[in-house]
Amino acid sequence: MDIFEKCAEAAEYESGLKESGHYFLFRKLESPQDSEVVVDGKRVIMIGSNNYLGLTNHPRVKEAAIGAIEKYGTGCAGSRFLNGNLAIHEELEKKLATFLRKEAALVFATGYQTNLGAISALVGRNDVAIIDMYDHASIMDGCRLSFGEVKKYRHNDMDALERALEGTKEKSKLIIVDGVFSMEGDIADLPAIVKLARTYGARIMLDDAHAIGVLGDGGRGTAEYFGLESEVDIIMGTHSKSLAAIGGFIAGPSEVISWIKHLARSMMFSASLPPSLTASVSTALDIIEEQPELRARLWRNTHKMLKGYKTLGYDTGTSETPIIPVIIKDTMKTYEMCRLLFENGVFVNAVISPAVPQGRELLRTSFMATHTEEQLDKVLAAFEKVGRQVGVI
Repeated sequence: MDIFEKCAEAAEYESGLKESGHYFLFRKLESPQDSEVVVDGKRVIMIGSNNYLGLTNHPRVKEAAIGAIEKYGTGCAGSRFLNGNLAIHEELEKKLATFLRKEAALVFATGYQTNLGAISALVGRNDVAIIDMYDHASIMDGCRLSFGEVKKYRHNDMDALERALEGTKEKSKLIIVDGVFSMEGDIADLPAIVKLARTYGARIMLDDAHAIGVLGDGGRGTAEYFGLESEVDIIMGTHSKSLAAIGGFIAGPSEVISWIKHLARSMMFSASLPPSLTASVSTALDIIEEQPELRARLWRNTHKMLKGYKTLGYDTGTSETPIIPVIIKDTMKTYEMCRLLFENGVFVNAVISPAVPQGRELLRTSFMATHTEEQLDKVLAAFEKVGRQVGVI
């Protein structure tokens, strides 16, 4: 059997989707990530981005990136472990640690590498990683790279989590959970997780990729939102959502961060975050702290859209954040709605199995502080028209 045979079969399937107008991957954007974008020459309202505060095109953020390039050049030409550790990397780490009220922080080149490196460094041969079955793929892969045992529990089910903890009483345990779940838009039951962790002697690692800049009065994420900042051991986050760039970080006790710093292979064997992106993140953090009105606008838009979808008769699951799934429960109807919405001026993401369980196919919509009332009204009008056309409302 030829190892490339499966590639030919996949290419044939992809070709069929393209011919029918139902291929929605690698769409070509020709403008900045903003509330409106240009895709293949067509201007559409963007409701498929994680740019929650709308900072990727902010003048101050762009100026900071340009200034860093002028001072440091375009890249680091090596790993931070050796020659690629810049002064601005360490400055950003101090700023992140202060922002999150932790002793130390460590910056990686991507969010994916952050979870890969931190989890595989922390979870050793005699340890157990306990994860929510809806956790991000990077958490799953970090667990696979570790030498520890991995236990999954049913999504946000605290009885299932307790059973997993009960079954690993004699081992060192790390509960790893998304603060805001990236497809469903619901929030982890952090108070219950903290209570169980303390009862069973487990540590908590919180992936706050979709919560930093969004949840909490100061935008510090899920732990702040619940008033549990001192109870969460490690906070992980990405730069590619509210922080307007790319990269990731882990924050926690200084000795834990030092351990990860010297053992995380995804940092040791990868070139470091470019100067321009490091400066962008630092400036985005400043804006988050200085302009709470951005977060207020984001939440106004979120509440408007949650109410609007429900009024139209759509199922939005248990979402309570700017990530709002429109649950269709049918692959071809999901594809067809995505196609028709684009024709009606709306960019949205079609999500099918295996990204979500079979029978829970959905359109993943997400909103920004910079969306206008007029844009959101147009989105709801398009969803009403297309939903009736496809027969889902």
